[in-house]
Amino acid sequence: QVQLVESGGGLVQAGGSLRLSCAASGLTFSSYVMGWFRQAVGKEREFVAAISWYAASTHYADSVKGRFTISRDNAKNTVYLQMNSLKPEDTAVYYCAADRHSVWAPVGVADYDYWGQGTQVTVSS
Repeated sequence: QVQLVESGGGLVQAGGSLRLSCAASGLTFSSYVMGWFRQAVGKEREFVAAISWYAASTHYADSVKGRFTISRDNAKNTVYLQMNSLKPEDTAVYYCAADRHSVWAPVGVADYDYWGQGTQVTVSS
């Protein structure tokens, strides 16, 4: 079955950096648009970033543009999210997701077919 496993979350001070990874299995990775979402306590899950099948295109939420970078390695079935200049408002559980039937750029939760279990990112002030 399809599995998406996130890693790399943790506690970091404001201004710091983290790199999240999401390892995928059970699917033809290069056939999927990959995305990152986040959900803070008491808030709805929101789009963060997406990357197209062969990384030709990326798309970011305005709140992270210029600070976060999404990338993928199709040989390793892995998608990454490099997060720099972190702010306390970036604190959330971060989820990776896979979208098989994408119309670029998929930014809605309902656009994605598979989800990971999430990794906690906490940014202290």
